Amino acid sequence: MVKKKATYSVKQLSQLAGVSVRTLHHYDKIGLLKPAHRGESRYRYYEKAQLYRLQQILFYKELDYPLQEIGEILDNPSFDLIKSLNYHKGELMKRADRMEQLLNTIDKTIISLKNEEGMITDEEIYAGFPKEDVPKIKEEVTNRWGAEKLEATENTIRSMSKTQWAEVQQEGDEISRWLANLMHKEPAALEVQKVVKEHYRYMNQFHAFGIPGYRGLGQMYVQDERFTAYYDNFKEGLAVFLSEAINVFCDNGLEVKG
Repeated sequence: MVKKKATYSVKQLSQLAGVSVRTLHHYDKIGLLKPAHRGESRYRYYEKAQLYRLQQILFYKELDYPLQEIGEILDNPSFDLIKSLNYHKGELMKRADRMEQLLNTIDKTIISLKNEEGMITDEEIYAGFPKEDVPKIKEEVTNRWGAEKLEATENTIRSMSKTQWAEVQQEGDEISRWLANLMHKEPAALEVQKVVKEHYRYMNQFHAFGIPGYRGLGQMYVQDERFTAYYDNFKEGLAVFLSEAINVFCDNGLEVKG
């Protein structure tokens, strides 16, 4: 049994391709996209070949080709559909790269403008650490997670208003004080692990940590005296306690178990 070819009315093709019926009528009128055949009352019907041709028309239009030139390309005896698709892919990838660059430029400009309006400074980002320690802290973070991650984290903070950043800092301080008040318990205790989960959620605002990354963060708290001093400022021994609790949390697959 011969399989019947799929056919589409002008309305169906319009909905499928996201173009107006009027546009399809125009393409027919100028000879750019003729229907496969006409039915009763001269209704237009399209088949797969016309779908492919319409796809090409739309791709070339996206690349700003005039309709007359598109028709000449598609009607050229040497036209190759696969080569044409590869061409479109390459050109659209270039555009995507360009769009990404433009979006990055916009983000940087917004950050720059906010800085001019009293945006968060480096001193405010690293508040709680001695100013002379900041370069070493940046170096430590870069060595562990890379310069791009450091820049992304700092840009996330700079995108906040001063009020938002103050609220974020306050939340971090509350979590640290919460943990300090639980240091009489074991790091694996359920109550402690629930707070560590909050700490994990809090830190993921700035950098997406998996198990190795979060465990490494806990190690940094005890291996780098600057971070140790920061946490021990809340209560002596907090850095070691938090590091051990983070290890338990990571051993449990970033889940609270107790």
